[in-house]
Amino acid sequence: MGRPLYLFRAGTLRRQQHTLLFVDTLGEKRFLPIADISDIYVMAPLRLYTHTLRFLGKQGVPLHVFHHHGTYAGSFLPRPTRISGELFIAQVEHAKVLSKRLVIARELVQGAVQQIRKNLLYYHHRGQDFSKQLAFIEERLGLIEQAASISDLMGEEGKVRQAYYSAWQAILGEQEPFVRRRRPPTTLPNALVSFLNMLLYTHVLSELYHTPLHPAVSFLHEPRARRFSLALDLSEPFKPLLVDRLVFRLLNRRELSESDLEDVGSLSGVFLKEEARKKVVRAFVEQLSTTVQHRRLKRSVSYRQLLRLEAYKLMRHLLGIEPYRAFRAWW
Repeated sequence: MGRPLYLFRAGTLRRQQHTLLFVDTLGEKRFLPIADISDIYVMAPLRLYTHTLRFLGKQGVPLHVFHHHGTYAGSFLPRPTRISGELFIAQVEHAKVLSKRLVIARELVQGAVQQIRKNLLYYHHRGQDFSKQLAFIEERLGLIEQAASISDLMGEEGKVRQAYYSAWQAILGEQEPFVRRRRPPTTLPNALVSFLNMLLYTHVLSELYHTPLHPAVSFLHEPRARRFSLALDLSEPFKPLLVDRLVFRLLNRRELSESDLEDVGSLSGVFLKEEARKKVVRAFVEQLSTTVQHRRLKRSVSYRQLLRLEAYKLMRHLLGIEPYRAFRAWW
């Protein structure tokens, strides 16, 4: 498995024989061996030619594009090569039949809530009193199990997250309560969460490309036009581990501050400056490279490999091989 390539410089990306050549606006050249690249993340203005996209497509390298301020713009996914009609029919059937859809959606929520609980317990055992939030979450877990519709399930998840976010003020040592605002973010924690959520979403999407699963057929999030909602689904159990914990680390260690924000008046919000985004990307990629001993596979796997393994688990459920159990950290 190659490594993700992040392009923060403006320039031109083109094919050079059997590799890639990036030329920035100052004329500096950089050769990029295609065998070393798993996917590409474009964070600055980039000129591409059709033969470059054809080359990426042939090599199976997804490309994700972000706007100037770090918001997600879209993705180029090569033509699927791992196609299974049997799996696609099963995926659509499980998405259309409520009883089958609820089984998967409920697991996704329970996986996310269990990791939220784990995050709170970590700080609770280190001097913070989060007994109220933890008791509330235990109560909601029972109601999540009984949810009879997707909207009920999402409602219970929302209540859990509201209780969880009420603890963030103490975790981050902030003077003001943390209120999650998605579009546009107005505070440093919100800007950081939004950027990391988009990074996680695109990495999950890249992993989905390498499976026969259809990225637009989902179970927890409603399938809609112009979004790969299955990537949103499979991101949920990993957000508390890969996004929230990194937010806590970066802010509690003072690796980011208010000076890392830029105010974009036309968007009525704040966004991370370029240097701050680079710092976050480095930390996120380093985190994805972290390995743990997999209890079932009996070998070391990286956090990024866990994302693809999650897709494989879902496939096995859809094909009736074994019930799906959403990711829960065991370490």
